[in-house]
Formats: sequence, C-alpha cells, structure tokens
Amino acid sequence: MDQVDRILSQWRQERPDLDVGPMGTLGRLKRLTDRLTQELNSLYAAHGLTAASFDVLATLRRAGPPHALTPSALISWTMVTSGTMTNRLDRLEEAGLVARGANPEDRRGSVVALTPEGLALIDRVVTAHVANQHRLLAGLPEAQRAGFDAALRSWLAAFEES
Repeated sequence: MDQVDRILSQWRQERPDLDVGPMGTLGRLKRLTDRLTQELNSLYAAHGLTAASFDVLATLRRAGPPHALTPSALISWTMVTSGTMTNRLDRLEEAGLVARGANPEDRRGSVVALTPEGLALIDRVVTAHVANQHRLLAGLPEAQRAGFDAALRSWLAAFEES
C-alpha cells in the first residue's frame, strides 16, 4: 500500500459515489514525476546545468555532426517559445557551451552549434544521465517495463495526435 492508496481509501469512504480510480493513476504519476524530476535536476546541477540547458545541449548532441541546428529546429524539438529559447541560448553561449553562426545553407538564418567544451560536457552528462535513468528504473521489474512503456506510448500518442 502506498500513500495514494491511503488517499483513495479516504475518498472512497467520504465519496463512495465517485469512481476515484483515475485519481490513483494520475496521483501516482504526479508523485513519480515529482521524485524523478528532483533526481534528474540533482544530476544536472552537479554538472552546472539545468534541465533546460541539458535539453538544448542534448538536442544538439543527438543531431549528429556538426552538432548544429537552426534556432527554429531547436524550438521545435524542445517545444518552447522563441523568447525562451533565446534566453537559454544566451546563457549557454555566455558559458561557452554553444556558438551562434551563419547558416551555410541559408545566409539569412543562423545555426547554433556545440562548442568543443559543450560537446565534451554533454557527453559526460549524458553518460551520467543514462546511468542515473537505469538506477531510477531499478525499482520497476524488467518484466513489467515493456508493458509499461507500451501503455505510456499509447496514452501519450492519444494526446500528441489530438
């Protein structure tokens, strides 16, 4: 029995007319999200990053050589506004982790690229991040993970398609 079970039990006693099953699912997801976010943010902070800066650096890294994207591509991948991306890029550029330059394919545009320091940092952090993710998932038996991933994929697709 977890804390959510106790909460559901109280609701069932106080409001037996309500089906509080979804409250259990969403409550557990919320509690897990909060805990996982704390764990991930601690790892990012240990490397001098935030979740936002990690997201930009990781997006550039997984784009492959030359580890550069247009600002609009970064916005699309990270799902933030133009102003938010500008602020993130300003901070990362000040830290020497990315550089802005002219887009060789469109002289009217620009590209954002990882600097050698940014590439080295994100490679270190991604390695630690993946190890951390394995640690965080250790409490979920391997036999249940595939089904859990499939269920989450279907659920997320229902939101992303609408």
